[in-house]
Amino acid sequence: MTRPLSVAVAGLGTVGGGVLKLLRDNAEVVAARAGRAIAVTAVSARDRSRDRGVPVSGLRWYDDPVALAADPNVDVVVELIGGSDGPARALAEAAIGAGKPLVTANKALLAVHGAGLAALAEARGVPLAFEAAVAGGIPVIKALREGLAGNRISFVAGILNGTCNYILTQMRERGREFAEVLADAQKLGYAEADPSFDIDGIDAAHKLAILAALAFGRPVSFSDVHIEGIRRISAVDIAFATELGYRIKLLGIAKQTEAGIETRVHPCMVPGTAPIATVDGVFNAVVAEGDFVGRVMLTGRGAGAGPTASAVVADLIDIARSRVTPVWGAAADALSHAPSVPISAHVGCYYLRLMVVDRPGVIADVTAILRDMGVSLESMLQRGRSPGEAVPVVLVTHETPESAMREALNRIGALPTVMEEPTLIRIDAG
Repeated sequence: MTRPLSVAVAGLGTVGGGVLKLLRDNAEVVAARAGRAIAVTAVSARDRSRDRGVPVSGLRWYDDPVALAADPNVDVVVELIGGSDGPARALAEAAIGAGKPLVTANKALLAVHGAGLAALAEARGVPLAFEAAVAGGIPVIKALREGLAGNRISFVAGILNGTCNYILTQMRERGREFAEVLADAQKLGYAEADPSFDIDGIDAAHKLAILAALAFGRPVSFSDVHIEGIRRISAVDIAFATELGYRIKLLGIAKQTEAGIETRVHPCMVPGTAPIATVDGVFNAVVAEGDFVGRVMLTGRGAGAGPTASAVVADLIDIARSRVTPVWGAAADALSHAPSVPISAHVGCYYLRLMVVDRPGVIADVTAILRDMGVSLESMLQRGRSPGEAVPVVLVTHETPESAMREALNRIGALPTVMEEPTLIRIDAG
């Protein structure tokens, strides 16, 4: 009888506990699909006494997670510690260096150090698997790297952070301000006590960097991703977006252009009729476009014990079956070195909201600046009158270079009649 695949798990938090539970509850299904049993035999966790909802007696415990890599009875190491450096990075390098396959759910580690880890894995001839690192249980890594392998991908984008999607959905459905909804999300456990990693777009940017590397077959490059979060989105913007036929989503977008690869994370006005606009709450979605397949969209839960454990175990089954794919879809010497395109080179349509003093001549001053910068307007909205007080004015532009829009914004923001920093949201077809 074939010997079980012996797995070591570092980190027994929500996801680690989920992996143990899945492997226990679905042991027969997993063994049938893997061709052999998959058994967790060693673990590393900070608290040995904590109840994780699954039995952990009989497992070999290590206080130092890096020691898992040296255990001669471990076939595969699963890293669920988190963080781009520290113990997670040390364990990843030690496991691969020891010639052991590594499975990780750590998007920060891969976004920041993925190029080096991939090179090490290729040199050692071992798998580096990370289906769980992007969009939880949605099999987007496998879809891009294998299912769409015959296509030239021109575009990949997605709702990559469930916390932000939940907040924006609640703001739209309940007409509430950002701070109120964030507080509710923290109480419900959808947002951390320090939510900056999510709401400032960093989590989504880590995931986008990984998707872009896969989609365009080039080494991962987190430092080239333009990042904006959702802190400045207000209930007023949500209401105007609805009136204009849009929904506001935090999107990660990677696009092949003639100049190179755009990678950007920021709030977008998405047409309400676009499939991705209907993905609400804590759900994630990823859209990809290939030259032969056309446009495809995958959606589902992007986080949580069950979905993420599902992705981890899928990688373990591949390893048990000896199914190995290069980390970024091609060997290192076949990867692209297409340049990254800065956000200043972006060309698109924009939503601009101003809070201006309601008096004659103000709009003329604003439109004169836009004219001087070559910015063409598609529409303008102003609701109500309040002479001498601040009122919102919304301008929607035709396609405009980002550089021109930014300069116009600086000049408009300096006008004495503009009472707040202008709000700029890019419009994207989704």
